[in-house]
Amino acid sequence: MQRQLHLNRLLLTLVMLASTRSLALAADPPVVSSKLPLIVAHRGASHDAPENTLAAFNLAWKQGADGIEGDFFLSQDGHLVCIHDKDTKRFTGKQLVVNNTPLAILQQLDVGSWKDKKFANERIPTIGEVFATIPAGRKIFIELKEGARIVAPLKRAIAKSGLRKDQLVIISFHADAIAESKRQLPQIRAHWLHSYKKDSKTGKYKNDVEQIVRTLKDTKADGLGTQGRQEIVTRQFLDTLRKAGMREFSVWTINEPADAHYFQGLGTVAITTDRPGYLRKALERPAP
Repeated sequence: MQRQLHLNRLLLTLVMLASTRSLALAADPPVVSSKLPLIVAHRGASHDAPENTLAAFNLAWKQGADGIEGDFFLSQDGHLVCIHDKDTKRFTGKQLVVNNTPLAILQQLDVGSWKDKKFANERIPTIGEVFATIPAGRKIFIELKEGARIVAPLKRAIAKSGLRKDQLVIISFHADAIAESKRQLPQIRAHWLHSYKKDSKTGKYKNDVEQIVRTLKDTKADGLGTQGRQEIVTRQFLDTLRKAGMREFSVWTINEPADAHYFQGLGTVAITTDRPGYLRKALERPAP
């Protein structure tokens, strides 16, 4: 009998402790993680693989990138090809101007060996080949390296891709390419890209807020793709742009966690980086 009473008291104590703990937990506010900005692999995972190649894009997906960024020119015969420079000299030693060279010739070039022998025989991909790497739910930031004439072939390539419109973002330094993109592809987001130049007298980077406001309005861009210069891109700078109608901004090219945390705090929708895997892990940790 006494043993039974002892067991009953012990059970009651355990129930009371459990109830007290449950009430304490219920009283605490839920922990809600802030949504990370998109991590966009700059020319693919270009820290580890040759930029703008299928190897770099496929590695970016393996590293957990939310999106990839690639650069596109037109070949002589009208194909959109993924390459940053207007010619092939930097990676191949052969100076072929992309606009003046047919696709078949461009794709004979090895654009991987310069990075590492294991990337030998990587070729310049077409936009269709790049599109084919994109998993469901992931995105591509398509940088147009030419003006308005490149938009019509891009529209045809998108139509063949099977990708959803919300998987695509068009970006360009060419204001006319952004304006034409919003005319021909109004349902696809477009960011006008901008970098900052130093004032020759002061040595400081110029605050181009008036030019940016004017260009965003003229092109009907959905946002600004800004160079990641903290001395220019401040909360006050962004507030001015937002009051003038800017809906969102993305930032490039960010490879250090401190910089990523800074722009995350300012509300960027996307961070473009050469190191998507590394930066993803860094942003999952609290800012120092």
